[in-house]
Amino acid sequence: MTRRASGKLGILAGGGSLPRAVADAAVAAGRQVHILAFEGFCEPATVAGHAHDWIGLAKVGRLFAALRAAACAEIVLAGPVQRPGLAQLRPDWTGFSILLRLLRVWGGDASLLSRVLALLEAQGFRAVGAHEILPELLVVAKTYGAHNPDAAALADIAAGLVAARLLGKRERGQAVLVRAGTVIGEETRGGTSALLRRSGIAGAVLVKAAMPGQDRRVDLPTAGLATVEAAAAAGLVGIALEAGNALLLDRDAAVAAADRHGLFMVGA
Repeated sequence: MTRRASGKLGILAGGGSLPRAVADAAVAAGRQVHILAFEGFCEPATVAGHAHDWIGLAKVGRLFAALRAAACAEIVLAGPVQRPGLAQLRPDWTGFSILLRLLRVWGGDASLLSRVLALLEAQGFRAVGAHEILPELLVVAKTYGAHNPDAAALADIAAGLVAARLLGKRERGQAVLVRAGTVIGEETRGGTSALLRRSGIAGAVLVKAAMPGQDRRVDLPTAGLATVEAAAAAGLVGIALEAGNALLLDRDAAVAAADRHGLFMVGA
């Protein structure tokens, strides 16, 4: 069930399928939406059929103006945006002044995104999480699909949850690879897709967990069809997502793919 309508929703859209899913769900619930699509991250198909503006990542003044012009009451951040280096940013004046204030938290994505939400709320917009618009995306503690982890995999999942939370505490990532009780890979700036492209990870379990204490409105761990296909291609045995703190996108397709490849997928 989607969240009850509360004014026009502004969707700050990065990559992947989540922004489109949020937009479609909001419209189905009777809401108006306006997508602020980040150039270089959001795909054109995401905005098709929806009111939208394309925005440079650091064009904060234009972002504020577009949200006001569209009369958005609430905002949601949806979809990954790989943070560029400082030298790559081309901020407008508002973005430059805000960037100076954010430099002291630049080292951690979760802190940075939470601070960005606080700045948006200071401009009069109410920030919500994607899981508030689409609560059915939240992973629950169960097996998804036909395959269950064996005793060895369950031990790897337990070890992986501990390791992923420690990694998140340092704000370095949200995912680890575990095999035979040993962490053999950790997510870095390249994200889960880069982690799954590493060599020598066959037989491992992918475990994703939220950063301890993070604002749940931003950057919850996600998995979907692309994650399953990449895990299968890498020879993994399964995927575990932290129940209540992770999102499973394209659920039917992802579960069907996991079943087809013989992977387990669980909320843990």
